[in-house]
Amino acid sequence: MKNKKCLTLEDVKIIASGCESEALRHHWSVTIAIADDGGHLMWLQRLDGAPLTSMQIATGKAHTSALGRRTSKVYEDVVAGGRNAFLSVPGGLTMLEGGEPIMVDGECVGAVGVSGVKSAEDAQIARAGISALLEQLKR
Repeated sequence: MKNKKCLTLEDVKIIASGCESEALRHHWSVTIAIADDGGHLMWLQRLDGAPLTSMQIATGKAHTSALGRRTSKVYEDVVAGGRNAFLSVPGGLTMLEGGEPIMVDGECVGAVGVSGVKSAEDAQIARAGISALLEQLKR
């Protein structure tokens, strides 16, 4: 049997706090979604002023990144590169930048999805939250 790492609620709170701090520092109104390694939602937080649609989009980005074990931008780039048939893949993937996998010791333990500002800024916020967790794990 293999042992695997998994996110705890405490881990998720650290990630969410890091994401929130980054968003507030830039005055960005976003929704933050954090999923486990199976793409199942563990945290959803909509900051004041974030669009209602951002809740579904952020959740989809986290789900996509967790299942694919890579950034959701990879899928956006596939479609933007002209491979439109990729839009027919099953699983309800959200092929927009802003989903980032949470990698710990080479294993994907979950993902963060952010929505509400430009996609690159969404990804920046997600990476800030993941960095907060990784810094904590180093201690």
